[in-house]
This record gives sequence, C-alpha cells and structure tokens, in this order.
Amino acid sequence: MANENGAAKGGWKLQEIIFVAMLCIVFGVVYLVAVYAAAAMVAAFTPMGIGPMGNEIVFGIWFMVSTLAAYIIQRPGVALVSEVIAALIEVLLGNMYGPMVIVTGLVQGAGAELAFALGRYKSFETKDMLLASLFCTIISFVWSFIRSGYGLISLPILMLFFVVRLVSSVVFCGLGSKAIGDALAKTGLLKGYALGRSRA
Repeated sequence: MANENGAAKGGWKLQEIIFVAMLCIVFGVVYLVAVYAAAAMVAAFTPMGIGPMGNEIVFGIWFMVSTLAAYIIQRPGVALVSEVIAALIEVLLGNMYGPMVIVTGLVQGAGAELAFALGRYKSFETKDMLLASLFCTIISFVWSFIRSGYGLISLPILMLFFVVRLVSSVVFCGLGSKAIGDALAKTGLLKGYALGRSRA
C-alpha cells in the first residue's frame, strides 16, 4: 500500500512496483523463448555428448531481469524479487520444467542480490554489474550441480560449461543489462527512477 507521498511499504514507490512488474512480464516471455531456443541447441549438441552446452550458451539471458531491474531501481530486494516474479510468469506461460523454475529464479536472483548488497546498494557501476553476473553464475552452477546432475560430468567438460555460462552471464546480464538500462535512461523514460535521476 502506498502512502500520500507514493512510497510503498518497505520503501518502494508505487511507480517502482509497477515498473518492476512490467519488466517481469517482458522477461517472463523472453525467458520462455530462451527455454525453447536452448532446447533446440541441446538437441543439436546431444550427438556430440555435450547436450547441456545448449543451455550454457544462453544461460545469461535468464539472469537479466535481476540485474536490469536492480540497475534501474537501485533498492534492496529488487534483484531477488524481480527474478522470482519473472520465473513465476514464465511458469504461468507454460515453461516445460514447471514450478521448479520458481526455485531456480530464487537461486539466480540471490546471486545478483548478494553482489549489490556487498556494495550496500550504493554502487551500480559496470564492475558491480559484472560482479553480479559472476555471482549469478557461481550460485546457479552450484544449483545445476545439485539439481541437474552436473556432478556426473567429467571435470574438463564441467569446467568448459562453467566458462561458457560465465561468458554468457557477462554478455547478457552484466554488460547487456547495463546497456539496456543506459539506453532507456537516455530516452528520459527513467527520470522517475534512481538510474534516470543519476543521469539528470
């Protein structure tokens, strides 16, 4: 509930809540498209014995809303909440993996949230976005090790998967999310949000 100044409980403003919700809807669709694109690549890589590589190439896409929303809003909890909501929307739209995707979203969002928390939510520079992409990679890879049987993969292939996921994460959720945020800020559409105010 928002008070007369527009501030929502927990410090969020109503316009921030609406904006994050819109981002989550957009990325819920993007995430779902990425799932089916990854499935096609997994099928292509399976004859070579490295099927999961198809997922690793696009894995960074599934972290994007957490870093983009946090970069624009710059408040505690944004990275985690946005990733979980986007995962929920992805499930509602028909993700083939079902509700477990929401847990995955929680894990992935926690990585970005931790990175921004280390800077006390006061720094959202390129280095912070890259740190978030690194943390997302590490935490999600541990989850893959537990959930997806990565412990059965040989060490050289496992290391290759990690490197590919890290590169994907840096490109999409680190540099990519920052580029999108900066482009939106230049249009003036974000003047009511922390990123837009910092560029005014």
